[in-house]
Amino acid sequence: MNWRYVGTGVLFAVLWSSAGTAGKFGIRSVEPLVLFTIRFLSAGLLMLLYSHGLKRAEFPKAGDWKSLVIFGFFNTTLYLGVFIVALQYITAGITALGIAINPLIISVMSSYILGRKVSKDEWISILIGIAGVVAAAWPLLISEEVLPVGVLMLFVCMVAYSFGSVYYGTVNWGISRLTINGWQVFFGGLMLVPFAWLMHKGENHFDRLFWISEAWLIFPVSIVSVQLWLVLLKKDAVRASLWLFLCPISGLIISSVFLGEQISTYTVAGTVMVLLSLYLGQRQKWADASEKK
Repeated sequence: MNWRYVGTGVLFAVLWSSAGTAGKFGIRSVEPLVLFTIRFLSAGLLMLLYSHGLKRAEFPKAGDWKSLVIFGFFNTTLYLGVFIVALQYITAGITALGIAINPLIISVMSSYILGRKVSKDEWISILIGIAGVVAAAWPLLISEEVLPVGVLMLFVCMVAYSFGSVYYGTVNWGISRLTINGWQVFFGGLMLVPFAWLMHKGENHFDRLFWISEAWLIFPVSIVSVQLWLVLLKKDAVRASLWLFLCPISGLIISSVFLGEQISTYTVAGTVMVLLSLYLGQRQKWADASEKK
């Protein structure tokens, strides 16, 4: 067993799934959009300084700028902007379950755009995944710890991210992934600024809790976990997708330990349903990839 590969996969899943919990802490001090606007602008600038400063990567060509803005709007401004606002109405653990079924929505969405027929397994997997999120959230909905508007916003996030991912695949990029990520995150932060200003309604306290949360979201989540994901993808894209199975589990554990969010029978049942949906939606892809090797 390649323990280095396993360690990379586990670390990616833990860091990526910790975003919801870190965001929950951050919005105790500042408004949601203020938290993420600073996160995106800071992470984007750091990646661009590394890409163009240290790595001497080429700047985007004239035709790349429009694509970067569109990708940044859906992948960062809309997806994560709505995500952090939704955290006011849902638990961090529920977000981990919801985001886990994004690959399945991407599969269905890309099928329509590319003209590929959506399989029966894919439709079933989507329905099971959505049912799993609802099942996990059910007791929290009744107790009003999770509000319906939060669940609805979570689904908006998933659709926005899925569209952004499909759009990314349709563009013939001539620049590196790090450069793409740096510019789209930076542009996403810039486009979030007017929304943060328009939705401003209270005081922001830039205290220790804010800086700890912000630092975690910028470095381990936005920079380190993304680079770990690229390492996994480079080794084997099919095997890399298996680590997505770990994200909802680690996300629930992290939110339970640090936020005291309850893991009930409904949570376990919902998690099992989400994992089942991931398996059903990806098993044919894994089988096809194994046959090619």
